[in-house]
Amino acid sequence: MTKLLNKNVKELLASEEFGQKVVVKGWVRTKRGNKNIAFVALNDGSVIHNIQIVIETASFEEELIRKITTGSCLCVEGILVASSGQGQKVEIQATDIIVYGTADPDVYPLQKKGHSLEFLREIAYLRPRTNTFGAVLRLRHAMSFAIHQYFNDRGFFYFHTPLITASDCEGAGAMFQVTTLDMNNLPLTPEGKTDYSGDFFGKQAALTVSGQLEGELGALALGKIYTFGPTFRAENSNTPRHLSEFWMIEPEMAFYEIKENMDLAEDFLKYLIRYALENYRDDLDFLCKMWDNELIDRLQFVLENDFVRLEYTEGVKILMESGQKFEFPVSWGIDLQSEHERYLVEKHFKKPVILTNYPKDIKAFYMKQNEDGKTVRAMDVLFPKIGEIIGGSQREEDYDKLLSRVQELGLSQESIWWYLDTRRFGTAPHSGFGLGFERLMLFITGMANIRDVIPFPRTPNNIEY
Repeated sequence: MTKLLNKNVKELLASEEFGQKVVVKGWVRTKRGNKNIAFVALNDGSVIHNIQIVIETASFEEELIRKITTGSCLCVEGILVASSGQGQKVEIQATDIIVYGTADPDVYPLQKKGHSLEFLREIAYLRPRTNTFGAVLRLRHAMSFAIHQYFNDRGFFYFHTPLITASDCEGAGAMFQVTTLDMNNLPLTPEGKTDYSGDFFGKQAALTVSGQLEGELGALALGKIYTFGPTFRAENSNTPRHLSEFWMIEPEMAFYEIKENMDLAEDFLKYLIRYALENYRDDLDFLCKMWDNELIDRLQFVLENDFVRLEYTEGVKILMESGQKFEFPVSWGIDLQSEHERYLVEKHFKKPVILTNYPKDIKAFYMKQNEDGKTVRAMDVLFPKIGEIIGGSQREEDYDKLLSRVQELGLSQESIWWYLDTRRFGTAPHSGFGLGFERLMLFITGMANIRDVIPFPRTPNNIEY
């Protein structure tokens, strides 16, 4: 008895075992033909390409053939043969077909091609079946795997930081509260404020905006760690660059100063881009053709150029002397906008840029202060098209300086006493950075809206799925 090969579409398209009996399962993308023969394009999500199923209609019941429509799910047994059609090396001559699930062509939302991305966001439960989102999600997997592989191969430890926290890492205050209190009958203090003493944690708690502070604790024990998990921001932002729930990669390294931090960030980003180009080129080529004709060139641009190291002060000078009319005026002390960052990368240097030594007044409390008393050892990695892709710094290891900065900004010492204590017990130079995973995916895929690089986007008034 001939062995039946059960392989996915990706494996079958690469196979040359012609004459072999195979079984493949997937969803119908298209069906065409005449009363004698039907050609079905079947896809199972393993690859951007479909495999063609050739069906001699006389060999099957008419009712079964009618059930095979776009969106229906099939199990096909047949013979793998060389294809005479253009654009495909193999096809399957069907000998047996099982229809697992039908899709009524009168109501199936993906019956036609060419749907807008806005429409597909409204049916997020089905959009992974499209070519575009199949490619995006495979690349999302690829980048997740490559991130873990990169850090593991370089001696980092994967460190799990809490999602529920009592501290606000960024000091922004835009956090989602976590509570078991009765929202219709909140207990109050004598001052009229919410009394959290009877809440689940005995104090006010929220979803984390970053794992960095806890990540530093890991680095000061294990040497080099990284986090990779969801983070949350309760900002009422409806822009193509903001999500309420997104994923962050945050490495923290003991004994790294700002230069080593910059070197790591550059090497890390180049590794990820190279991995995507070498392992998922078909998906990238599809996205380049369909959505962003400059995608491949932009990825190669980052790989082929050393990142420029540029002082914030020098960057501001370049912008002010550029003669360029910016929407947001440039002056020393401002937080640069995307238009400023992109000018430095795309027009002035024509290379990725790492901007360093920012004014301390526009950066977080934990960044190491420079001797000038005005700037901190911050770093932002700037890319073409999107601007900042990584933000990081050398962390302030001096207890007195860190405490002074916390007091200066009026931050709660009570909520981060443990963080301050690390500077009292075996403090050490250390650095780290944060890479927003969805921001990376925008760059890797060429998609224009951050809601299109995560399976189920969480944004204001959007929690349907």
